[in-house]
Amino acid sequence: MRRPILILALCLMVCATASAATGKVIKVLPQFLDLKGRAALSPSLYDRDAYQAYLRVHTTNVLGMRFVVQWKAHGATEGDLKLRVEVRGMAQGGLPPSVVLEQPVKAGIFSRWAYLPLKGEDYKRIGEVTAWRATLWDGDKMIGEQKSFLW
Repeated sequence: MRRPILILALCLMVCATASAATGKVIKVLPQFLDLKGRAALSPSLYDRDAYQAYLRVHTTNVLGMRFVVQWKAHGATEGDLKLRVEVRGMAQGGLPPSVVLEQPVKAGIFSRWAYLPLKGEDYKRIGEVTAWRATLWDGDKMIGEQKSFLW
């Protein structure tokens, strides 16, 4: 008698958790963009890191930034997923300037990459980026987050 009740309870728990969306932000790579909108001069990861170090020193060659986010989600409702990156700049007197970058995304079986650019007036207003937080949302529920050390 106990065995059927236990199996039924287990099935109900599995069904209840299967409908809930789960997800996570795996990796966030803030990258500078040069005047031509490039983060690297070649596809090599070594060259990308070397070029990023060059752009960090030579700020006159920087057009903006982009946040490259690796994320993964399961069980999400179609069309309601949203990737959000909040960026804070250097405080000058009062509160630090901030900007929010958002992009709708679609869930899949494997992890995916998204590119959120920070250019133009927003980049000039932020100045030097001091902190960021990347979040993954299913409707109005946050299902994944990764943030920088100073957030």
